Amino acid sequence: AAWRVALGATGASERTIDLRTLASDAREGGVRLMECAGNADPANFGLLSAAHWSGASMAAVLDRLPPAPVVARVRVTGVDDEQRPSGTSNPGASWIFTRAELEQTGAFLAIAMNGQPLTADHGAPVRLVVPNYYGCSCIKWVSRVEWVPDDEPATLQMMEFSSRTHQRGVLRLARDYEPLAIDVTVPPVRVEQWVVMRDGRERLVYRVVGIRWDGRERQVPLTIRFRSREPFVAVGDNPPSDDPATSSLWSHQWTPDTPGRFQIALRVAEPAIRTRRLELDYYTRDVEIDRVEL
Repeated sequence: AAWRVALGATGASERTIDLRTLASDAREGGVRLMECAGNADPANFGLLSAAHWSGASMAAVLDRLPPAPVVARVRVTGVDDEQRPSGTSNPGASWIFTRAELEQTGAFLAIAMNGQPLTADHGAPVRLVVPNYYGCSCIKWVSRVEWVPDDEPATLQMMEFSSRTHQRGVLRLARDYEPLAIDVTVPPVRVEQWVVMRDGRERLVYRVVGIRWDGRERQVPLTIRFRSREPFVAVGDNPPSDDPATSSLWSHQWTPDTPGRFQIALRVAEPAIRTRRLELDYYTRDVEIDRVEL
């Protein structure tokens, strides 16, 4: 209850906003999917989830700050553990945005998730949520929001996650970092074995089921293949997404000719849709098929 988020410069002129005020300004943020920038391990399907959020819009929070300089950016800072430094991560937890980024993405300071107050692991009592941005920019335990100059150096967290967010190297200035918008994500998550009637007899077929995270695209022309020498073909069941802000399902029926090990790879058949991680095979998965006949 005593938590305060500092707004602007430190010192006598510092403004703060408390949880009661954030709660009075809070609105439903809807179901938003969040993906870790390090979601590249082919041994698991984790680091990707969706939750129902509520919080105060960053646009409203920024209106409470002292007037901004003519050209300025917004730094959002969270509390870090200074007593037990990490052996695997840079110290500090902060990210720098433009105001336009925060407003156009509908970013908000979340205080509740799935109808309950945030837990500590999810950033309680206040967490930044930037829809369709990688999780590393969704700062937990937010303690300060402030204007910084246009030539502000990149934060240590920005530099740590530069390669994982497809930046052009580790850049010195925050303004040189590209927005962290997530590309289309379509990992397969299960392969089902079915017995179906075909040509008057029972036959084995397989169905690949996956999730699709579109970000902004309601319709994504997915294609799939199972061996590198094969052409990609259209995914059989690929309905439009009701809400691109969260996940949807796709599936594809498949009849392998022989048993063996297959590699499930997907691509988007529309060059205008950016798919860097698909092209780098982040979400390619292997499957061993031991039966193709009853």
